[in-house]
Amino acid sequence: MCGIVGLYLKSEALAGDLGRLTALMLHEMRGRGPDSAGFAVYGAPEPGAKLVLLSETRDADWSAIARRLEAAQGAAVEVAPIDDHAVLRTEGDGQAARDWLIANAPEVTVLSVGRSIELFKGIGDPDAVAERFGLPARTGTHAIAHTRMATESAVTTAGSHPFSTGADTCLVHNGSLSNHNGLRRRLEANGERFQTENDSEVAAGYLAWRMRGGDSLSDAVGAALKDLDGFYTFAIGTAGGFAVVRDPIACKPAVLAETDDWVAMSSEFRAIAKLPGVGHARIWEPKPAEIYSWSRAA
Repeated sequence: MCGIVGLYLKSEALAGDLGRLTALMLHEMRGRGPDSAGFAVYGAPEPGAKLVLLSETRDADWSAIARRLEAAQGAAVEVAPIDDHAVLRTEGDGQAARDWLIANAPEVTVLSVGRSIELFKGIGDPDAVAERFGLPARTGTHAIAHTRMATESAVTTAGSHPFSTGADTCLVHNGSLSNHNGLRRRLEANGERFQTENDSEVAAGYLAWRMRGGDSLSDAVGAALKDLDGFYTFAIGTAGGFAVVRDPIACKPAVLAETDDWVAMSSEFRAIAKLPGVGHARIWEPKPAEIYSWSRAA
């Protein structure tokens, strides 16, 4: 079933409340996805690249991984463990660091890479996952989050949402893709690297691939409507943008709301109902195959 929430702040005055408000929204989606949850928060850009890594076995030697990457890149690397995750910062190229880690550190999963994004996820109650990784205290410009009810694959941390394969590009998904295996092979032939069997990672990889080729977020999502078969609602984040799209049949639920201060989306309105100023919001159901996007200068 799964539950999606997304919050995009148009008012800088709310930046300090981003995590708290996203956590409130996520709480309302617990019933739609009680087995795992995750979130991606976009904060102020950092001068280098940061990667969020996961050790599902909890036995990764984070310091050793950082030293090896530093030697491979010839650039300074710092690492800060957070439970079974770690935030790694490098002065080298972020995408090259991701590729190196996937090839040379199979004991970890690279969850995100970029200058703005931090992505965390875990198995179990969504409220507990949010608290474990400090979602309520996080600040920034926009966030997307997901609660999962796995119906087609095992419940694992790496296989939970969100998914990110490109710099500061992230996706959460409610639904199922029917052509993801063929699309996976096509993307791999074009250099994309995947770490799970989840069809949502393929969708995230498709968008990252299109945007690396020069597409805007809206252009990439428009191409996805032609190339992705299945039923889905996507909430997508980039360093400077936020988008929502449903497939042409639109059988998966979604609600959008907008005020002068924020844009919010969720699988159900109850996740939006507690936001400040919601009484003055324009509220609507996104139309099938129509792209809704908001952006600021990256």
